[in-house]
Amino acid sequence: MELRHLRYFVAVAEEGSLLTAAERRLHTSQPSLSRQIRDLETEIGVKLLERQPRGVALTAAGKVFLDHARLALLQVEAAAEGARRAERPEKQSFTIGFLAGQEVVWLPHALRIIREEAPEVEIILSSQSSPDLALALMRGKLDVAFLRPETQSVGVSFKFLAKEPLIAVLPADHRLTSRKKIRPQDLARETYVSSARISPVLQSVIQDYAAEIGITLKAEYEGDGLPSAMSLVVSTGGITLIPLYAQNMLTPNVVARALEGVPPTIDLTLGYNDSNSSPLLRRFLARSDELVANVQNQSIIRYAEIP
Repeated sequence: MELRHLRYFVAVAEEGSLLTAAERRLHTSQPSLSRQIRDLETEIGVKLLERQPRGVALTAAGKVFLDHARLALLQVEAAAEGARRAERPEKQSFTIGFLAGQEVVWLPHALRIIREEAPEVEIILSSQSSPDLALALMRGKLDVAFLRPETQSVGVSFKFLAKEPLIAVLPADHRLTSRKKIRPQDLARETYVSSARISPVLQSVIQDYAAEIGITLKAEYEGDGLPSAMSLVVSTGGITLIPLYAQNMLTPNVVARALEGVPPTIDLTLGYNDSNSSPLLRRFLARSDELVANVQNQSIIRYAEIP
């Protein structure tokens, strides 16, 4: 079994078609690709794909193998990235990933610690969604990231930083803005806009909260992220739920309100690849408690319920 067999199989599984994978992804012929897949199935001893009139479908064994194949390819990519870094010691860098908007809260304090530990290091910043940050950590593209504790992030550890309460965001001219806090039952009566389509952890927190208090939050509109969700709030007159830190990103035509009672919370963590042997990473992680204390003492954001 060779790496190309894994790449070929992943391409076919993701495209759902031998022809499409051959032409668009792999730039090879379909007969050649079919032969490579058969060789892989022979090597493993099980059938991975079911040929259908319109494309292919994964067998039960194929679904399991796909997860492992993706992980193996990610680990190879991470190994190559680590080797390239080791070969360029004169270009020392430290790459930090952030959820968009978290830089405002955490970056100044993180930079101070890094500068104290390694004044000459080049610092590279990257803002992405939490799932994309986790993927970048698995691939060895980031040294550390401020993100959610994403599931299925094999080889990545998460160090807890803070619990962020969720708040409600609604149009500035909405009738409920007259209240200091929004009752959970009011959420169920309004047009609900989801801000969590690409954030499984946030989606899970909101669903658990709704189930716990006995309401149904069925999204009539879904945003790809916080900015698009807020745009939908304005255009539809609906309400969305977002983590507290995102109040820094609010536009003048929307307002934030706390939720009445005990609000749902979502964890913010510091993620890193277990195989990353960077001494600077270890020193930075060792000072994470100091980082949290500095943020709590100096930031305008409070990781507690809004008064």
